[in-house]
Amino acid sequence: MGWLLVALLLLAGCTGPDPEPAARAITLDRAIGGDADAGFARALAPREFRFPAEHGPHPEFKNEWWYFTGNLATKDGRRFGYQVTFFRIGLAAGGPERESAWATRQIWMAHVALSDIQAGEHQARERITREAIGLAGAETDPLGLWVEDWRIDRAADSGSWTIRIAAKGFGLELDLEEQRPPVLQGDAGLSQKSAEPGNASYYYSIPRLTTRGVVRVVDDSYRVQGLSWLDREWSTSALGPDQVGWDWFSLQLTDGSDLMYYRLRRRDGSADPHSCGSLVGADGDRLDLRPDAQELRPLDWWRGPDGTRYPIAWSLHILPLDRTLTVRALIPDQLMDLSVRYWEGAVEVLEGDESVGYGYLEMTGY
Repeated sequence: MGWLLVALLLLAGCTGPDPEPAARAITLDRAIGGDADAGFARALAPREFRFPAEHGPHPEFKNEWWYFTGNLATKDGRRFGYQVTFFRIGLAAGGPERESAWATRQIWMAHVALSDIQAGEHQARERITREAIGLAGAETDPLGLWVEDWRIDRAADSGSWTIRIAAKGFGLELDLEEQRPPVLQGDAGLSQKSAEPGNASYYYSIPRLTTRGVVRVVDDSYRVQGLSWLDREWSTSALGPDQVGWDWFSLQLTDGSDLMYYRLRRRDGSADPHSCGSLVGADGDRLDLRPDAQELRPLDWWRGPDGTRYPIAWSLHILPLDRTLTVRALIPDQLMDLSVRYWEGAVEVLEGDESVGYGYLEMTGY
């Protein structure tokens, strides 16, 4: 954990938008490892979730994120995938505030990306800054999050969100409406990541938000609509020493069901028994996807510029339903080559030869 914080502090001293990727990427297993910093709370037992308050920050925990992904299209069928993620990282817990206006206990990091499917192009940008002198932070009534001029907002007492991003090479002006109540992942929202108590997060998803707005690519603007997915997690420690990463799927199917599954990977490549997920039907019925309820295997691979291979097509067999889905990247290269390097991108879901949905795939630790 210390390595991550040192790197973030150094990067937070950079000025100007959209810094270049770090020379050496931070790995996510290090970023949310099992070391619990003194003074921060830990996710030890199920808790009562209160909405909409839970959409706001939880500074008593060390790490937190607001994670939007979505698949959008124009009226004539041009497709885009997008990702907007705001991370909050605590530097210290409790204690008196320092008098300096530059003093802070929080670092904020934002990742944004756009996949232009027709052009076969993926762009990713990053900002990292401290929560001081208004550079980044959160307001809670109504909810507003910002990292410099990148913003996520939620209207008071409603399910309406807005995303406003102006990045180098692309921009997003999106309005989102919640179509489903939050889904508490894991054990009533407690998502245990490894065997040690406290190596867990509080985790919920809003798996279906209708989305409309404008996507800009350089000087061109496209009016789009589609579906987005919001994941919310907060924790102080998560992965165990034998875990190196995960493969995470968020899939919105045309029958109205929503599937989330993450496979935690051990250093020997095997799946960890704490892998977990859920399939929520259009009627709200839920099937928990434990490791013995599914079979997941890669079908095709893409090799990154540094030689790392990422599986970009998967077979997901849901055993209780005897249903096999093929999840395939819409374009192979959707690498987030930022200070934290991982693959994250838009996917299509097929059942046999029929398209049955779209979603997002995240892969870390390769």
